[in-house]
Amino acid sequence: MKNSKYEILNSKQISMFQNSNFKRTRLRFKKLGFRVCLGFRYSNLVFLFLMLILQGCVGGNKTAWEYMPDMADSPAVKSQKYEANLPHHRGMLVPPEGTIPRGYEPYHYKEDPDGAGRALQNPLPRTKEVVLAGEKTFNAHCGVCHGAKGLGDGSVVPPFPKPPSLQSEKIRDWSDGRIFHVITMGQNLMPSYASQITPQARWATIHYIRVLQLAQNPTVEDVEAYKKGRKEIKKENSKHEILNSKQ
Repeated sequence: MKNSKYEILNSKQISMFQNSNFKRTRLRFKKLGFRVCLGFRYSNLVFLFLMLILQGCVGGNKTAWEYMPDMADSPAVKSQKYEANLPHHRGMLVPPEGTIPRGYEPYHYKEDPDGAGRALQNPLPRTKEVVLAGEKTFNAHCGVCHGAKGLGDGSVVPPFPKPPSLQSEKIRDWSDGRIFHVITMGQNLMPSYASQITPQARWATIHYIRVLQLAQNPTVEDVEAYKKGRKEIKKENSKHEILNSKQ
């Protein structure tokens, strides 16, 4: 009886041990299978990523795979193409009548230089800042032909023909509006500078031309005003020298 009891106990222990080993082995296989599945999944993702990269390396001028191709293949209308459903039956639409570009100022005296001389007036005051701005524009665009003093002896003369002197009596008698017209529309061999020089810069340049004309053809009043200004400058300088010596 005792032996049979021991045998029954041993058989139970053996079966429990076998069951525990089986469970451990099963658990290990499950973990291993999970890792293998993860490995396969990651390898598939890497494979797909490499395929996407290699897809863009296909030879030829056309892209093999496009994302959102609407940006590349838009239903745009060609400018000169015939379009039955559009006004004038063409892709390039005509602006409404009277339309002008933004910032554009129409010039109403294209064929009327005398009218421009009578109607146009310089809107800028003759201040030091305005004259200096006009000097900069004159040196950049006008001085190469007209010269630094407006005598028509610029750096391109010769070989180019000598332009009229800005110091001549004829041009000195012109109004600011008449000179503005010549800069805007051009005259004889001189082209239009409307695209290079803004209207404000043209008016400032005219002030500088007037300064050059006064410097070359001063009146008695101009000479007296110059002498008076020089005396005032000397007085101011002497006062500063006395104050500096006292300090």
